[in-house]
Amino acid sequence: MATLLKGLPVSKAICEDLSVRVRALKARGVNPTLEIVRVGEREDDLAYERGAIKRCASVGIDVRVTVLDGTCGQNVLMDTVARINEDDSIHGCLMFRPLPAHLDERAACAALLPSKDVDCSTSESMFGVFVGRRVGFPPCTAEACMALLDYYGVNVDGIDATVVGRSLVIGRPLSMMLLERNATVTTCHTHTKDMKKKTRASELLVIAAGHMGTLGAEGVRPGQIVVDVGINWDEKANKLCGDVSFDEVEPIVEAITPVPGGIGSVTTAILAKHIVEAAELSVS
Repeated sequence: MATLLKGLPVSKAICEDLSVRVRALKARGVNPTLEIVRVGEREDDLAYERGAIKRCASVGIDVRVTVLDGTCGQNVLMDTVARINEDDSIHGCLMFRPLPAHLDERAACAALLPSKDVDCSTSESMFGVFVGRRVGFPPCTAEACMALLDYYGVNVDGIDATVVGRSLVIGRPLSMMLLERNATVTTCHTHTKDMKKKTRASELLVIAAGHMGTLGAEGVRPGQIVVDVGINWDEKANKLCGDVSFDEVEPIVEAITPVPGGIGSVTTAILAKHIVEAAELSVS
């Protein structure tokens, strides 16, 4: 039976530290504040919004929510970003993506100040991840994976790691973060030949493909650590599941994150961490 790498103790440790830092900021007259920008009523955005608000409240961070109509024009969105940039009381902005197809997402992201970009939506923030330099903030989920590995004492220095997925939200930045910590990284994607051979060869597997059942028993071996980043709805079982076929993989590997109960709670804790860091930098 594999060790379960649960997210709750990781997020709890992060938030205990954040609560102390928020109290110190408030003693200096600084009230850490996040503004969420949501266009429309996508259910996944609403779910993340609820989680983010709850997490921020738990450590004393204020949250403002701006909801734009799903048919709003580009000018309305750009005006919203400009207002956030100019408001010194707002330390971080979380703009839910993808935006509706009629909106220019790149322009909206480019307009946001990197100093308020707490989930790596700007090119400057992504540049910082790829060159190992602090510019803005890295993607919350990618950093959450690193935080979870650190909490459970997984030393990635010199480890053979495979990341399944190459999105700019998780796969690519996480590969860069692992490389920065001296892991040897293989990135797999939909065009990878014999992916199961590559996943079996690695000591650490991070699965961020966005598809249920991406990794099964044939893709793993004993002794591996598996981090499942996926969030999917299994209609047959009527429950949330990850990208990993948990019941097949868990009896084989050494350690694995559950879904739900794994990376998700750590991601919102990292979001809160980025807001606190942004607030601290604003008065440093």
